[in-house]
This record gives sequence, structure tokens and C-alpha cells, in this order.
Amino acid sequence: MEITTDGRRARGDRSRTAVLEHAVQEASLRGLDALTLGGLASHVPLNKSGIAGLFGNKEGLQLAAVEHARGMFVDAVVVPARQAEPGLARLWALVGRWIDYSRRRTFAGGCFFRAVEIEFDGREGPVRDAVVAARRDWDGYLRHHAEIGVAAGQLAASTDPVQLVFEITALLGAANDRSVLLDDDTVYARAESALRAVLVARGADPDVLT
Repeated sequence: MEITTDGRRARGDRSRTAVLEHAVQEASLRGLDALTLGGLASHVPLNKSGIAGLFGNKEGLQLAAVEHARGMFVDAVVVPARQAEPGLARLWALVGRWIDYSRRRTFAGGCFFRAVEIEFDGREGPVRDAVVAARRDWDGYLRHHAEIGVAAGQLAASTDPVQLVFEITALLGAANDRSVLLDDDTVYARAESALRAVLVARGADPDVLT
């Protein structure tokens, strides 16, 4: 019985992952509202009722898609950047990994979160709350390493970490959006150059920003 139960759980996990892998790619292109159980059933080896059994309803599917996208983002950006020392080096590694994440189209439509933030910014409800939580986690992680950089003297004592994070995320977001809309890869180099100047202006050693 235990073997049978474990087998069913494993199949369920595989089915759930297959649905979510397709769902996050679709959402990055067309938004979370465009996801439907029937639409997904035509692209994955599971019928509509099977998908409903996994996620309950459309909101459940949307919430699961946001969580799955967060995991993909962490794997693509945060985990590789951990090879760099905390502080300025880690902050710069996160910038580089984010650029790679967007440029290499981890999500077909560019940054998943740029797409869904715009879609849900004026709404209320659990899906918006999940999107907000993802944004706050990312901003908070960047701020943490900016604060370490200030405390270690890697950035000027006058540096406002919140303002710095605002500038970093604004420039990265602009690069993603222009790349997707204009099919222009050069915007990533422009964003990297601008962010290097932002950090050097706050006392960063240019040799660290390579």
C-alpha cells in the first residue's frame, strides 16, 4: 500500500510540475488571467478535471504558478549569485544573474514578475498578495546586501540602501521591457553600464564590478 501511495504521489508531483512549467511560460507571455484549465489541458498530458484536481480552481492555479515562478527565479538568479561574497560583490553578482535570467528568457515573455506585477498592480486578493510578496522578497534581498556593503565600507556611509535598490530594479526592469518590446539586446549592456556608474558614484570599487 505504501509503495502504491508513493507511486501515486510521484505521478501527481510530475503532473503538477508539467502543468506549472507550461503555465508560467504562458503567463509570462499572456498574463495569469489568460490561464485556463481547459487551455492547459491541451498542452500537457492531463485533462481538465485532472488539472482541477491538482489546483482546485483558477485562483489556485495562479497562486501555484506564482510560487513555481519564484522557485525558478531563485534557481536562476539567487543561487548562482551565492558564490560571491556577501555585500557589494553579491549585489553585483545578483545584477549580473538577473540580466542573464532576462536575456536568456528563462521565461518566454521575459521576466515573469514584470508581466504579472503590471497585470495585478491595481487589484486586490490572494494572487496580488503573492506577487507583492515576491517583489518584497527580492527588494529585501538586494537591500540586505546593500546594507552589508555600507557596513563594510564597500559603499559610502551616506548610501541609502532603499534608494539604491529602487534604482537597481528600475534599470533592470527597463532593460527587460525594452528588450521584449523592441527586440533589442543592447539594452542589457546599457543597464549594466548605468548600474556600474550608480554604484561607483556611491563609492564602490570599480574592480569589484567586473
